Amino acid sequence: MRDDFAILILSHGRAKQVETIKTLTKAHYTGKWYIVIDNEDDQESLYKSIFGEEHIIIFDKTEAAKKFDIMDNFPGRGVPTFARNMFWDIAKNLGLTYFLELEDDYVSFNYRIRIADHLPIIFVEDFDAVCEAYIKYLDQSKALTVAFCQIGDLMGGLNSSTYKKKLLRKAMNCFFCRTDTEFRFLGRFNDDVNAYIHYGKTGGLFLTTVDTCMTQPLTQQNVGGITAAYKGYGTYVKSFYSVMLRPDCVKIAMMGRNDMRIHHKIDTPRAYPMIISDRYRKE
Repeated sequence: MRDDFAILILSHGRAKQVETIKTLTKAHYTGKWYIVIDNEDDQESLYKSIFGEEHIIIFDKTEAAKKFDIMDNFPGRGVPTFARNMFWDIAKNLGLTYFLELEDDYVSFNYRIRIADHLPIIFVEDFDAVCEAYIKYLDQSKALTVAFCQIGDLMGGLNSSTYKKKLLRKAMNCFFCRTDTEFRFLGRFNDDVNAYIHYGKTGGLFLTTVDTCMTQPLTQQNVGGITAAYKGYGTYVKSFYSVMLRPDCVKIAMMGRNDMRIHHKIDTPRAYPMIISDRYRKE
């Protein structure tokens, strides 16, 4: 794996449950990796004893708070936005040109490629090659970031509306980034959604491809991390940060089929600039 790239894994209070490292090993990743925790994590020594001190990076949460708007006056700082906004500083200190930000609970990376009339799950066995391909696409597309698809987005297989689109104007949960192309995550919750709708309104590209995806446990099922904050405030509050940021194109709606829950709903055609063909230009 190239020397100017590393995977930065966001974690807090889950030193014994960093599934992503196991998953990267199964996918035969050979490059650099680090676990990023904050200076308020009481499991710092446990992280170091399990993974080795050389793989643990600690950032100052107070300094991180100066880098973004949390969009509320609630108490507590147990959310990933602080860490995400420090990743460019960390990458620069490590001398990296590119980095991939991951969370700590991935259980698989998969290809979703059509074979005959099916869209099977094929486990990634050469994660180095995947990273090289996404780095190349990041440069060619001039995007702020590119991301894997979330496996739940492809429910329905070949009939999934997400799969038919092939490329999405969003990026959630994982982020391939250039160290010299910095942007900000915003808000206590929905910080990834907030980022792509905020920068998207002025043409900033956040892109998700559907041919590679990641698998995580269901939202709010993990112990530690952001789960306590989600449960404390509820999904209505979580979703409303995106409404505050872009009331022109985001609203609160119900999501699901049988087990309905509150979620944000983005009116995509109104969220991003539309480029009109030159054939409509007036003489």
